[in-house]
Amino acid sequence: MTLVDLSVKPTSRNRVRPVDIRFEHHPDGFGIGTDKPRLSWRLSASTVPHNWMQKSYQVQIRRHTGKTSDQTPDVQTWRVPSDSSILNQWPGQPLRSRETASVRVLASGNSLPDDPGLVANSDLSVWSEWQDVEAGLLQVSDWKAKFVTSTSPPPKDGVPHRPTLYRKEFTLEPKGKHTRARLYISALGLYAASINGRRVGDLHMAPGWTSYHHRLQYQIFDVTDLLRDGKNVIGVEVAEGWYAGRLMWIPGLRNRYGDKPGFIAQLETQDDSGTYDYSPQVVSDDSWASHPSPRQSASIYDGEVYDAREELSDWASPEFDAAGSWDSTRILDVDLEKVQLFSPDVPPVRVTQTVGVVDIFKSPSGKLLVDFGQNLVGKVRIRGLHKPKGHELQIRHAEVLENGELGTRPLRNAKAIDKYIFSGDERASASWSPEFTFHGFRYIELTGVSPEEVSKDNLSALVLHSDMRRTGHFSCSNELITKLHENVVWGMRGNFLSVPTDCPQRDERLGWTGDIQVFSPTASFIYDCSGFLANWLRDLSIDQGTNGGVVPCVVPDVIRGYSAEDSMPEAVWDDAAVLVPWTVYNWSGDADVLRRQWASMRTHVDSSIKRGPDGLWDEDNFQFGDWLDPNAPTEQADFARTDGTMVADAYLVHITEVMARVAVVVGDAESARRYQGDYEVLKSRYRDKYISPGGLVVGDAQTALALSIRFGLLEAGDTAKQAVAGRRLARLARKGGLLVATGFAGTPVVLHALAESGSLDLAYGMLQQKTCPSFLYPVTMGATTIWERWDSMLPDGSINPGSMTSFNHYALGSVANFLHSVVGGISPLQPGWATFLVRPRPGGELRHAEVRYDGPHGTVAVRWEVGEADGEAEATTPTTEGGAAVGEDGARAPLRRATRAFQLRVEVPPNSRALVVLPGQGEGDGEWVGSGTHERAGQIPA
Repeated sequence: MTLVDLSVKPTSRNRVRPVDIRFEHHPDGFGIGTDKPRLSWRLSASTVPHNWMQKSYQVQIRRHTGKTSDQTPDVQTWRVPSDSSILNQWPGQPLRSRETASVRVLASGNSLPDDPGLVANSDLSVWSEWQDVEAGLLQVSDWKAKFVTSTSPPPKDGVPHRPTLYRKEFTLEPKGKHTRARLYISALGLYAASINGRRVGDLHMAPGWTSYHHRLQYQIFDVTDLLRDGKNVIGVEVAEGWYAGRLMWIPGLRNRYGDKPGFIAQLETQDDSGTYDYSPQVVSDDSWASHPSPRQSASIYDGEVYDAREELSDWASPEFDAAGSWDSTRILDVDLEKVQLFSPDVPPVRVTQTVGVVDIFKSPSGKLLVDFGQNLVGKVRIRGLHKPKGHELQIRHAEVLENGELGTRPLRNAKAIDKYIFSGDERASASWSPEFTFHGFRYIELTGVSPEEVSKDNLSALVLHSDMRRTGHFSCSNELITKLHENVVWGMRGNFLSVPTDCPQRDERLGWTGDIQVFSPTASFIYDCSGFLANWLRDLSIDQGTNGGVVPCVVPDVIRGYSAEDSMPEAVWDDAAVLVPWTVYNWSGDADVLRRQWASMRTHVDSSIKRGPDGLWDEDNFQFGDWLDPNAPTEQADFARTDGTMVADAYLVHITEVMARVAVVVGDAESARRYQGDYEVLKSRYRDKYISPGGLVVGDAQTALALSIRFGLLEAGDTAKQAVAGRRLARLARKGGLLVATGFAGTPVVLHALAESGSLDLAYGMLQQKTCPSFLYPVTMGATTIWERWDSMLPDGSINPGSMTSFNHYALGSVANFLHSVVGGISPLQPGWATFLVRPRPGGELRHAEVRYDGPHGTVAVRWEVGEADGEAEATTPTTEGGAAVGEDGARAPLRRATRAFQLRVEVPPNSRALVVLPGQGEGDGEWVGSGTHERAGQIPA
């Protein structure tokens, strides 16, 4: 193979510059929740420089102590000899609550020579732009506000809470006295705030879902431009949300955290005196007024009912007269010493995309249906509709059609219906979308309008999810595989809404631990979800601690007391306590996540697992196992071909090895030795229990073999046993027609195991299979997200009769990790991608593939292409002896293998290195390359 290096040396016109300065995992540094935020940056240049590595850096921090930003600030500089550009310690004094500082970075590095005998070129970057960071309220004592609620009694059991409007009038002195204003706000439930009739921020479903009895997120908004001299009004609307609304599949089950939704708000202004003395202009207390909202109900599962006849025009503006018609409020007893109010690193939920209507049509029964062309999560916006006073428009949501009608059975007890009741105001047309709910849907059914009264211009779908930064992309020459990856992305978007849920449409939408455990490597490639998952893991630790040390199977834990599985340990699901933080660490380089979760991880492995005499799992303990194996009975998803205890034991050996590695990272040498010893013992006992002397694996199923191969459970160095297991997995795949025979536990590993054991062709064959059950079968059936079951939609177009039949369920989308790391060929070697592997393995029908990851150090990109076989295949006979071809006349000739042209392009960002391994090579044959663009061309076996 030939290496062509297209990278360039740094020049005065191509200086490296630190960019994208970030604080912790916070999206922008505004309202950071820690006093010493760690700093990260990436290094950029107009053209990626050749072999550029950082050797040290300087940080300048400008603290704003004056009354305006134009004053000369106090600037300090620190020089740090380090090659790290990820999560570096804050060098200065801690930030105070509300304090603003500006940070910039300068990096010093070298362009390393290709010849190790040459001297490196020293190079200094230019300074980065200044990046502001502002602290939130860091101390409990900073909160002067109280949680408040309405004075009306809670509704009867099973009845939804009607949302409530709250307002407070206040007066500001003439402008010039106040140079900055901040609103700090949260809710027990969901809130939407406005000031002087203008919405505050662009967040939805705020403050988000956490373990409310222990942790509650608050948000910070810059509201300076919303205030006016003189009279002002702040308004807050509060709905039940996750706090007091319906949760779980038990009809009527509400109020899992409390039965009085409420909120806390603190509006502060800074004057121009040159000090940091903030004046809380408004705090939530019992002086606020309250009134029922025009929303009659707002349920996450059931939808929203809005009565425009009860609208209070401009209710949050100073011009509105609330005298005599509004009720008082009362203070809720919430101890902020016990319930932590914190500003999260998690990006909030936002509308990230608007999707237009593809088609409006009638069903066979005459119902009016609308197709948005994409299964998504969000809500419908209507505009430009006129109807008489009291007329009701109903919007019913579903993911699929069945026999031409809306397929609502998979929703189970979730109504998923929004209703709008017209005011009859002829002067204005209805423009509305629900505020406090979301739905999983592609189709809607409209009742209350005729086809003549509605057009594509009247309807749109607003896509909602936590607004994480997109980082990973994949495409290839097979359009169906590219579409499969796109479906995985949409599935993640719809299920990363405040917490990682299993599904977004039915009466569930819970943070199932097993789903995110198997999907987290894929998720970490597609989006920067490190802060999102780290935040969720805090709730896992808390809910585990209140569950006797057993990791709940859903987090936040709302099924305790209603589901037996929640209080008993289960492998794969509970193992999220170990494997999700390990994934976050490997992708982000954040060792603090491991340190924070270390006690949780140890409790899980040391105390909560129910073990048998051999130290493996107790065989009588229930296991979800290889959940939703395609051959399991419809209503018995745990009845997989691979025994659930075997799956649990494989995972136990695996997580014990991971624990040894984590212990090294967190500096617990004693635990590292203990877990390494436990790992060796458990691995030996696993072999004794499940692997025969001849290398056969008990169960003889795809998942049993794939887990044993992928987790390294076959005897190291015994190539004969490894070959037996690999051949057996290959035989099962061929015998099964290259159909998938795995569930949640086996799917993430089966293609990897085939590839690792010498059957890359079968891995590609299984990937490209279209017959059910297979990865591409849903794509051929029109899927635009990942399904819960391999056959959620049966080949005849009917919905699977199972009670669990979601059409947006990301767990089986874990196959995308194979697309990224094997087909595309990139994966991290060091945590945070300081070094990474480039090892594309072309195969199957693919002629090209491209993968791009916008990681902690910058953009990693790989593209490969292969040509047609060079024609020598015609001279190759099927019978060989001693490396020679034997012709029909019996003559021997040197064996000529068909080859084909291969081209590879690799982009490596500054301050990182890649190990490039070509097709047919082992990792020991690879070559390290530094930053820049590198191209290779040559011949590879066909």
